[in-house]
Amino acid sequence: MSSADQARELRRFPPWLKKRIPPPGALESVRRLVAELRLATVCQSARCPNLCECFAKGTATFMILGDCCTRGCAFCAVPRGPCGPPDPDEPRRVAEAVARLGLSHVVVTSVTRDDLPDGGAEQFRDTILAIRARSRCTVEVLTPDFGGNSGSLDRVLSARPDVFNHNVETVPRLYARVRPGADYTRSLAVLARASETAPEILTKSGFMVGLGESRAEVLQLLRDLRDAGCACVTIGQYLQPTASHLPVARFVTPEEFAEYERSAYCMGFRHVASGPFVRSSYNAAAALTQVSGVACGRAQPRG
Repeated sequence: MSSADQARELRRFPPWLKKRIPPPGALESVRRLVAELRLATVCQSARCPNLCECFAKGTATFMILGDCCTRGCAFCAVPRGPCGPPDPDEPRRVAEAVARLGLSHVVVTSVTRDDLPDGGAEQFRDTILAIRARSRCTVEVLTPDFGGNSGSLDRVLSARPDVFNHNVETVPRLYARVRPGADYTRSLAVLARASETAPEILTKSGFMVGLGESRAEVLQLLRDLRDAGCACVTIGQYLQPTASHLPVARFVTPEEFAEYERSAYCMGFRHVASGPFVRSSYNAAAALTQVSGVACGRAQPRG
């Protein structure tokens, strides 16, 4: 098969990458609320393939600290550009959205802010505390690496999120191409410190496949995550968000995803989500429910 034929084949999604789109009306209440409260979601900014499904269920993953990133990874649709100062009212507005949506579990992530001395850690902490003041909702944070600043990480952990998530994204061999500005060893160190200093907080990470990694590299990455104290892992198919981003090297089959899941459980992970449409925050409450037995029904506001 010629290279041109291979490129055409990769643009044609396999049958397991087809999703049913819910009726447009089911999404609008979340869209309106996000717009009204002037919030960003990673669902929209990163062009997540699960956006319609999650919005239709009345949930979203909130992205704090602006909608532009200081790094600009080659796989990510979040734009790189100048960033303004953190908005001091943003934590309150996120908490307002969580309360109005009646969420029982929420994921809060952010762009990477290498321009801030603390990498945005204080904004994460303020957001966790604001949510806790308004709701009994469990809170998961998906943070950047804070440039390896342990003080920033400790500041986030001091607010005691229920889940601490930091993604390694890909195997170390591909970092220079996929995650320029990031460092595999530094990301593992972030996860290890979270696991060691706050063992009561569930530690989680995730990565993509289909970027050119080998099976052996994936298995080694999983072993590295377990050695770093990770209890939960997510594995999903990379999908090219625009023509200017990295192309898909191949589509990983559901059978391969199932094999990775089995291998991860054999290594001792307590929760594994592995599949073509899996993303870090997709059905995120399942990990907490499985590991801790906390059932995530509708949240009750704090009285």
